[in-house]
Amino acid sequence: MEIEALAPSEFAAPVAVVTGGWSRERDRSLLSGSTVAGALRDLGIETRVLDLEEDRKSLVPELQRVDLAFLAIAGRGAEDGRLQGLLESIGVPYTGSGVFASAVGMHKVTAKSLVAARGVRVAAGTAVEPGTGTGSEFEARRIADAHGLPVIVKPVSEGGSIGLTLACTSEEVATAIREADVPVMAEEYVEGQSVSVGILQDPDGGLHILPPLETETTGGIYSYAAKRQQGLTAYHCPARLSEADLQDLEVAARRAHLALRCHGYSRHDFVVSPEKGPVWLEVNTLPGLSREGNLARMAEAGGISYEQLLAHILRTARTDRSVQP
Repeated sequence: MEIEALAPSEFAAPVAVVTGGWSRERDRSLLSGSTVAGALRDLGIETRVLDLEEDRKSLVPELQRVDLAFLAIAGRGAEDGRLQGLLESIGVPYTGSGVFASAVGMHKVTAKSLVAARGVRVAAGTAVEPGTGTGSEFEARRIADAHGLPVIVKPVSEGGSIGLTLACTSEEVATAIREADVPVMAEEYVEGQSVSVGILQDPDGGLHILPPLETETTGGIYSYAAKRQQGLTAYHCPARLSEADLQDLEVAARRAHLALRCHGYSRHDFVVSPEKGPVWLEVNTLPGLSREGNLARMAEAGGISYEQLLAHILRTARTDRSVQP
């Protein structure tokens, strides 16, 4: 994949790096935002950093004075289509997927149904009715009957493995439901290798699959803690998989990207089961963009530098999201 270096002359006005926000992924967003802004400035590109939360009152007038918005942000309010809708309403080009893909991709239950309809094997899951006391116990029994035990209980619309729980008994499922402060879902636990697949999409719609990244964790679950605490996770890129599994992953990731109408780039999380092969879990429409992040790791393994990755992402901001291959 050939990616030309960015030049300041490509931009008629400053580039806004939109970051921060108010979601539970604010810390990850700020890390991505500062890293992206620093790299763009090193390339001589005038850059303004806007915090979706702290700069809320001045956000629209500030955005109307920039060339385009680089979305280095994640979580609710930013990755779920609301920020994308605002930018479209004021006519500011932006990086990443559009309103539809952002909203659907953030709602894991809906995303699974669309991806499964494209012939991709997904982890069976169900939305959980909120309840306390006997209500949560009834839901726990229903989930155990439907999916067996253990199961994963996680928020329907959060990223970064926030709030993810492995529940091995009905009592643990009921507790996870009672203690949840946001809508959650239950998902069958698939044992296997945790693998992420990154996709870069050309302005003309062509898809490039990056070398898959395998995450090996001490506890066997790629949890919030495993992602953020040093020493809990080892990374292998390319993933240690058979050629057949690697080909199946590529096909599944392509289908998922297209089914959800993602744009520019995306990252798809799988478990590769010895019995079932690749099983799709969820999509990240705005993956973290620190230099040590998963997408940057995969790009580097594919011969793409961090600066080239940013160049690709920036150049897809002005393409028509309504056109799909």
